[in-house]
Amino acid sequence: MVRVPGGLGDVARSEVLRFEVLGPLRVLRAGSELDLGYPQARALLGVLLVWPGRPVRMSTIVDVLWPGRPPADAPNAVRRHVGTLRRLLEPGLPPRAPGRRLLGRTGGYLLEAAAHEADLPRFRAFTRRGMRAAATARPEQAVRHFAGALRLWRGPVAAGLPGPVRAHPHFAAVDREILRTARMAADAALLCGRADQVLPSVRRAVALNPLDEPLLARLILSLAACGLQAEALATYEDARRDLAAQLGVAPGAELAAAHARVLRRQIRPARHRLPAAPPDPARPFVRPAQLPPDLPVFTGRNRELTALDALLDGETAGAPQTAPDALRGAEAVPDAPAPSTGVCPASGVLISGPAGVGKTALAVHWAHRVADRFPDGQLHLELGGSAPHQAALEPAEALRRLLGALGVSTRSMPEGVAALAARYRGVLTGRRLLVLLDDAACLAQLRPLLPEAPGCLTVVTSRGGPIGPRPVAEPAGPAGRLGLSGSRERAAGALRTLYLGLPCEADARDLLARRIGAARPAAEPEAVREIVRRCGRLPSALALVAARAASRRDFPLAALAADLAEDAEP
Repeated sequence: MVRVPGGLGDVARSEVLRFEVLGPLRVLRAGSELDLGYPQARALLGVLLVWPGRPVRMSTIVDVLWPGRPPADAPNAVRRHVGTLRRLLEPGLPPRAPGRRLLGRTGGYLLEAAAHEADLPRFRAFTRRGMRAAATARPEQAVRHFAGALRLWRGPVAAGLPGPVRAHPHFAAVDREILRTARMAADAALLCGRADQVLPSVRRAVALNPLDEPLLARLILSLAACGLQAEALATYEDARRDLAAQLGVAPGAELAAAHARVLRRQIRPARHRLPAAPPDPARPFVRPAQLPPDLPVFTGRNRELTALDALLDGETAGAPQTAPDALRGAEAVPDAPAPSTGVCPASGVLISGPAGVGKTALAVHWAHRVADRFPDGQLHLELGGSAPHQAALEPAEALRRLLGALGVSTRSMPEGVAALAARYRGVLTGRRLLVLLDDAACLAQLRPLLPEAPGCLTVVTSRGGPIGPRPVAEPAGPAGRLGLSGSRERAAGALRTLYLGLPCEADARDLLARRIGAARPAAEPEAVREIVRRCGRLPSALALVAARAASRRDFPLAALAADLAEDAEP
């Protein structure tokens, strides 16, 4: 149990929650994920979950939540977020009551949780046991403990928080803990011939840290120990090229020594060696089902959905080269691209618009509506075009992920974007697949990902103009069609742009009502109108307010509107 002075017995007796920070930041109650509301409230919870049971100073919290230059009233804002989290974690908590979970301490706050409720304390406990076993020459027991720790790791620490927040040393230190555990797990496994038990975790660690040479050295040794000699050598060559291209250096002594051991076969084989894939595997076609869950409270956008249906069905063939209002969004936007409707069934649709307007929600909802028309499956890929402080996904890596989802072995994938794109088109030939590419950055990123297969549909989302916020060398073609050239023009065919504007006021009010129930908005119509106005009808902002309202059913909507007005004051 995570012990702190006072009150822990109350936590042990209170409702059990599950706190997860080793991957997407989540809190679950009875198996259901809680909506954590505002991004800064989520970030505050993440800060406290790094060391549950230990006080975190207010200065550290402010530094994490507002990287760079915090506002003058940052401590007051932190206190408001603390109140929101308290009511979320303990729904019956009276106003201004401290509760038993999120407690104030001199100069800061702490989160109380039983040891079995939080993943990071369990990870650390497994790791400590593994280190003790390794230090006392018990590598097999060490592998079991390290593997138990790594099973709790689901991805980048506190994934889902803004990039600058996650980059803070408070979270970066946890990333280093995980990498250290992965390295120790590989060392113990190589000693006792159990490399197969930790290889998947070592692979994941390298995927997130592709230039970590000590980790790369252990990966190629583990691959060779599992009988994957060719993959081990290929991994070394990839690492050598990446180090030269990105850092301008050659492999260091540890990585070079590991490569030499693989060449000389000086590695203890694992007891359970993994079968190597044949050079050109003839795998059966995999039917992926990767669409994200549909939003259960999706509302509005009827004109846009009708227009998308029409483009798919080719019902607008022969229509005048003028976009209907639905294809421009719910309100006129002066500089919005106006897609043509004089097309046969579209091979792709680009949904464009500003941040937070609901592009992904619309794309996912419509994709679920039409998924049954694509019997060979659905692919989904995040392209990272608008991710802060992070490069967008390279076309080659995007193609490798798409091919992997279709069952193509990594070692059978060719080198280079052109060859990968050709392989992708070949796999899709004769198939009917729906492909959802979310958050495209620019035309250069998107072009290789558009299949020529006539039975497939590609749905793309992107901020800004014809394709993303970044400059594009090739101008958009007439009537909103992407300006592609040559063979890719034929491949993109009828890729059309749908500009998504803000929802109308009625749809914005309906969004609130769908999320918090119709009774409260009906009782406070003026407050609802004020909330919609303060949120600028932006769906993402309205969803955050709705989450806050849903967590406090006794909290008047008028009070929420007043809070929004207060936050808007300079």
